[in-house]
Amino acid sequence: GDAEPLYQKALQLTQRLLGEEHPSVAMSYNNLAGLYQSQGRYSDAEPLYQKALQLYQRLLGEEHPDVAMSYNNLAGLYRSQGRYGEAKPLYQKALQIAEQSLGVNHPNTITTRENLTNLGLTQNDQKRTAEDAENTEE
Repeated sequence: GDAEPLYQKALQLTQRLLGEEHPSVAMSYNNLAGLYQSQGRYSDAEPLYQKALQLYQRLLGEEHPDVAMSYNNLAGLYRSQGRYGEAKPLYQKALQIAEQSLGVNHPNTITTRENLTNLGLTQNDQKRTAEDAENTEE
């Protein structure tokens, strides 16, 4: 699509104006990663989500809401790839940070809690489907 060059240009401009070590650069990584994820380009999205997370951790500290958002984004990517075992601890980490930094009733905290719950439901559905398949084969 037409969005990719714009996102890349935004990232380059942000890096040039603010330097690599700036939260806005992490946000640009997140935006580009989100675009790639929406296009199903998971292997392009993952390193950008990871870079954003590491940058936020370094600049803002582990307990910052933007770090929680980054964990949530990476977990969402893993979930859309069916990598549930990798997604769950990231959602848990995101929820823990969001509850502490934003409060339990903040919209971002609620969204993260729902993501974790939905992941559990998806895993249970998959387990049941696998068990049903095994039972059918007997």
